[in-house]
Amino acid sequence: MRPFYIYTLLFLCAFWTGEKACFAQNFNNSLGEDHFQNPIISGFHPDPSICRVGDDYYLVNSSFEWFPGVPIFHSKDLVNWQQIGHVLDRKSQLNMVNTKASAGIWAPTIRYHEGKYYVVVTCKQSKNDCNCGNNFYVTADSPEGPWSDPIWIKNSLGIDPTIFWDDDGKVYYLGSTHEFGRNWEGEDRIYLQELQLETGELLGKPQFLTSGHASNARFTEGPHIYKIKDKYLLLAAEGGTWNDHAITGFLADSITGPYAPIHANPLLTHRHLGKNYPLTTIGHGDLVQTQHGDWWGVMLGVRKLDGNYYLGRESYLTAVEFQGTKPVFNAGIGKVQLKEKRPDLPLFPFTENPIRDDFTAENLGLQWNFLRTPQTDWLIQDTQKARIGLPLRAESVKERANPSLLARRLEHFEFEVKTKMTFSPKKENETAGLIALQNERFHYRFCLVKEGKENFLTIVKAFNAKNRKVYKETEVARVPYAAKEVVLGMKVNGMDIQFYYGKSENELKEIGAVQSANALCSNFSGGFIGAYVGMYASSNGQKSKQTAWFDWFEYAPNKNVVP
Repeated sequence: MRPFYIYTLLFLCAFWTGEKACFAQNFNNSLGEDHFQNPIISGFHPDPSICRVGDDYYLVNSSFEWFPGVPIFHSKDLVNWQQIGHVLDRKSQLNMVNTKASAGIWAPTIRYHEGKYYVVVTCKQSKNDCNCGNNFYVTADSPEGPWSDPIWIKNSLGIDPTIFWDDDGKVYYLGSTHEFGRNWEGEDRIYLQELQLETGELLGKPQFLTSGHASNARFTEGPHIYKIKDKYLLLAAEGGTWNDHAITGFLADSITGPYAPIHANPLLTHRHLGKNYPLTTIGHGDLVQTQHGDWWGVMLGVRKLDGNYYLGRESYLTAVEFQGTKPVFNAGIGKVQLKEKRPDLPLFPFTENPIRDDFTAENLGLQWNFLRTPQTDWLIQDTQKARIGLPLRAESVKERANPSLLARRLEHFEFEVKTKMTFSPKKENETAGLIALQNERFHYRFCLVKEGKENFLTIVKAFNAKNRKVYKETEVARVPYAAKEVVLGMKVNGMDIQFYYGKSENELKEIGAVQSANALCSNFSGGFIGAYVGMYASSNGQKSKQTAWFDWFEYAPNKNVVP
């Protein structure tokens, strides 16, 4: 047992980090002295990449169409993580306008070299996107930022970039592409080119390294390269990011190859455990060595609930042991577990965030995201009255747009959400309230609306199990509601959602029947992201001078249940 005063000191250290940390996203998941709880970062945090600088560890994730982009986390023990910012937090870095669901920011890699941090990433574009396409990197002197504007990697192909510094000082760019031609369905190739860091120019011709561990390997991507024991180790993801996902490895004596598949491939996968195994899609990994010489791997995975998944792809951690030149993930076990033996590092928990954001802080909490990049500063932060305002704008969540929507990730299978809103619609096109969403075609809107001379609270479910590309919505509940102030809530218990409302927190009552979380699940909607919950307002294509005000927002997990 560690003495109580050590934990007191840790608490004080976290407390004195200041206001910014108050609403930082913290993940404290130590299980006693010896074990930790996977995932290390729960909810929609896919494609983890990690680096160590001294005694500090930094991790980044993909963020797709959500803004700000690329959340960045800090840890000292590899199991407790605190969000310290976003890498792409301004329009000059990331300006997504018409980005479709699950496009946007893919697969960042974080690296540190000679006093500078680098994050290289894909910005996957869709038609008519603004300033979002291909691959770029940004730099910073501190992981908290500020991060530079993008340096675009000229003539880069494909997706999932990474940067590697060799012993001779040369810098190399690796990526995944199918533009070299495909010999079989789904063949992608990992390629290498020398990179001119100052300009983003790729030098010479692309050098093909591998298209996977077998002659029919599919979707080889997510490459990372390391030099260990005088060998170059290339890790890649294979099989697609769902049930057949895997991590494979390749070794070479030279940076340019040839790379031979490791005979033990795949090095890590859950594909052989079947689609009904509760932890699936393990893959897309990155390695880090502790200051004591131990190796650990981070990777994405999905926790299924009765075959469904609405939390998205999450970040996991497991030990790695080098047996000769072969990396062995979780030696003796061979899979990622929800309960793992923790690293040989002093525990460093962070102060837990309050479950309620009362909007008194000058800066918006790091847990909050916008859907795509705001083109104007439309959010109203009234710190004196401790509230935020969402102006009713023409944009709707049903479009590829940046609506008046402020939301945060779902991170648990059991939790409760509440918010207090002041709003009264004057026209039938005006609406505001609580929203839980997967994308523009799959979501719940629990909003105050006007019909004729009367106002109603309605729950609308957007869901189409037969054709996910075709929008279909159904009103599942409706009650008259005349007051301007209302507390809106939803309670999630696995796949069950119960909505409720009232004039105050002390007089809440249910509205409608228990709803299914299927509208929030990726297995119905498709795509790569997890679900969000938040506040929403819209005038649905017309001008409005109305504003919906929110006094606070509460996200309270059930702490008696595994996250």
